[in-house]
Amino acid sequence: MCEFDVIVDGEKVFEEAVYLRREDKNGFLMRDILGQEEKFDGVTIEEMDVSSEKLILSKR
Repeated sequence: MCEFDVIVDGEKVFEEAVYLRREDKNGFLMRDILGQEEKFDGVTIEEMDVSSEKLILSKR
């Protein structure tokens, strides 16, 4: 299974993300392997790299 480290503007903000859903125009809901959730507002997806298990977001 792939678990992603989530990086916003060069800083790791979430670990082992296995689920991502767009919540509205400005945000995403993420869930880790233990079911803990966190919402990130005002970001956009810049890159997703399965081989390095990174999801890179940037602030709008």
